[in-house]
Order: sequence, then structure tokens, then C-alpha cells
Amino acid sequence: MGLELKTPKEIVSELDRYIIGQDKAKKAVAIALRNRLRRSRLPDDLRDEIAPKNIIMIGPTGVGKTEIARRLSKLCGAPFIKVEATKFTEVGYVGRDVESMVRDLMAAAVSMVKTELKEGIQEEVMAATEEALLDLLLPGSKAPQSIPDNQGNLPDVIPESPGAHTREVLRRKLRAGELEDRIVEVKVSGGGGPSIEIFSGSNFESMDMKMGALGNIFGGMNKKTRKVNVAQAREILQGEQTDKLIDNDNAIDIARERVQNMGIIFIDEIDKIANNNGKSGGQDVSREGVQRDILPIVEGSSVNTKYGMVDTSHVLFIAAGAFNLSKPSDLIPELQGRFPIRVELEDLNADAFEMILTQPKTALIKQYTELLGTEDVSLKFTDKAIRRLAELAEEVNTSTENIGARRLHTIMEHLLEEVSFNAPEMQGETVDITPEYVEERLGDIIQNRDLSRYIL
Repeated sequence: MGLELKTPKEIVSELDRYIIGQDKAKKAVAIALRNRLRRSRLPDDLRDEIAPKNIIMIGPTGVGKTEIARRLSKLCGAPFIKVEATKFTEVGYVGRDVESMVRDLMAAAVSMVKTELKEGIQEEVMAATEEALLDLLLPGSKAPQSIPDNQGNLPDVIPESPGAHTREVLRRKLRAGELEDRIVEVKVSGGGGPSIEIFSGSNFESMDMKMGALGNIFGGMNKKTRKVNVAQAREILQGEQTDKLIDNDNAIDIARERVQNMGIIFIDEIDKIANNNGKSGGQDVSREGVQRDILPIVEGSSVNTKYGMVDTSHVLFIAAGAFNLSKPSDLIPELQGRFPIRVELEDLNADAFEMILTQPKTALIKQYTELLGTEDVSLKFTDKAIRRLAELAEEVNTSTENIGARRLHTIMEHLLEEVSFNAPEMQGETVDITPEYVEERLGDIIQNRDLSRYIL
């Protein structure tokens, strides 16, 4: 079922399969996604006036903010990227400029569209690739073609070209996989020529755009011959044939339309660029500079990418941060106003940890059970053992740093360390994970606060 057919309840239900709790955040995201569809059904004049309702998710690390974004990217059929606010620097400083998030989103959309278009031309690509491989295997032999006469009529019988019989023999062997290791020479795009200093004052991203433009101008001129086996040549030729059959301009136009109307950018760690406690030191000035650079993109502006200009007026932005050293009101007022929906995610307790261990489709216990099952070792967890693991995770989070559900990964690794190490010699055995086993493996570490601070 595509995103355009999903109701908010269905979106939340999909997220529930992987993420425990955090109903408020799930509902906010589901409504925001559904509003994209609602907007697309409006008349043009009204559609342009409706701006996306951007979201800030607030909560400590490990409670599901990033996981919601990750699952969202797989759930929605819209272009989606996740970026970290701390990776950006103010304009004029060395580092990534904030416009790169739009360029990344556009690149992701182009890749998505091309993948979809490839599915519709797979048979043509495979047929063209096969003929190209036969040309390499038997130079000078071409597939027989129907050539019209002076009146434009095609002959009833296509004449056999020289080597046609040999070509068909090779075709059968090629299809049977008998020629995969044979070496052929194939022309591929070579690396760049001698470096010329023509990009003075440019950052790496603008250089990439300029190099892309030069590549379009001089494409095909810088080819080199490589000796590869047939299997490798097939991959190279498939890529070339796909590029020939896909209308690149059409793919870019489709991608741009999707980005501008359905694109989603998830900005993580936005709290790290807030001005802590209203200070105005050098570092805080730099943080504020990044905020002011992000502002026009969130408000809606045209960004130059190597695929052309992209308007961000209707891109949905979802920001997230722990805000343990700052608060949303520490962001500049203009940026706060562009994130009207704020959702606070809840701390996880033992009940939530118990559900995380067992309920999601990719629950941790299932992951470890399947991993060790590949060595023919069976893990059997009792309900009381699972409950004890959840209680230990809550206890350690309370007494040390609260890292949410990530604590479970550390606890599970220490719990099963010996089994994982000895699994190749334990084939056919069953390991019962009981409360006693949990205490034996983790009890001493939990009791020693200093030790648990470093190990768990």
C-alpha cells in the first residue's frame, strides 16, 4: 500500500510494528504526512498558500526520535533524508553549508525516480546488454538487422551476417553462464584529467556541481579501456544501457516535482545549535549563524543544485533534539515560528523496555535468537528473565546516563557474550536464559556502580 493510500491510523499502525510508545510523536508525523496528500487535492491557488506544519520532537537520546525518522523514510514513498545540524557551519566557514541538505534531498529523489523507471525497462536493458556483450566476445559480428529497400519495404528474409552462427553459439553459452570468467575489453568513463586550479574560493559541494556541469559538456570524451571478465562487463554495460534508455531530463523533472511537493528533511540534534542559556560567546554566535542560514530554507527559498533550482517552500521539516542543556525557546524566534508543532517524547521505563525486547517486528530478542540460530544454537528466554533485563536497563539508566533503549543493546551483548563466542562449538545445543542466568552474567556489574558506569 503506497503512502498516498494510508490514513493517519494506518501510518501509526505501521510505526507501531517497530517503535514502542511515543504515540504523540507518531500521530504528529502521521498527520503531517497525510496533510501532504490533502494539499495535493486542493485547487492551485489555495495549494500554494498552505505551508507544511513543521515538527520539533523533544526527548532524551534513545527514546525513538531517530528511529521514527528511519522508519518514516522506509514507510513513505516521498524523497527523504536525515541530516545532523552539528555538521553544518555558517556561510563563510569551512564545512558543509546548510543548502547541502536540499542538494542531498534532490539527489536522493533522482536516484529514487531512476530506480522506479529502471523497473519498467528491465527486459530492454537485458536484451541490449546481451547484444553488447556478444559484440565484445565476437568483434565484427553484429546482430542481423532488417534493412528497408529504396521504397521503405522490409525484406521477407533477413540475410545472415558473417559469424551469425558463431554468435548464436556464444549466445547460448552466455545464457548458460559458461562465459562468466572470459576476459573482454570494455570502454568505461575514466577519472578526471590533470587538475586545473579553476575553482578558487569554492567549497567542495560547489566544486562538485561545477565538475558535474563540465562532465555533461565533455561526457564521453574521457573513456578508457579496461580488461574485465564477462560478469563485470555485464554490470558496466547494464548501467550504460539503462542510462541510454532512461530519459534523464524527464527523471529530473519528476524528482524535482516530488521534492518540492512531497520532500521531507529530518534535522537531528537541532538542540546543539541553540544558544545555551542566552550566552553570546563566539561558539554561540556561530550556532546562531547556522540557525539564520537554515531559516530561509525552512521558510521557503530556491536552492541551486546540479539538477537545477529547487524551491523548498513546501518541503516538510522534522527537527529533533534532546534539549537537555537548552530548550526550544533558545532557538532564534524566527526559526521557532517555522516549527509550530512540538512533540515531547517520553522517557522509557521497564514496561517499555520489556515490550521493546519482545514486541516489535525486529525485536532485540528475535535478532539475537536468529543470529545464533545460524550457528544451530537455540536461545530460550523465560518471561521472568526478559522482565529482569528490562528492570536492569531502567536501573542503569537511572543511576548513570539515561541513554534510553540503546542501553538494551549493551546489556544484551554482555548477557550473551560467552554464548556468542563459543557458538561454533555449541551446535545443536539450547541455552536457557533464566533470571538466574541474567544475575550470573550481569549481577556483579550492576551492583558495582563504578563498574556499571563504564561497562553498561
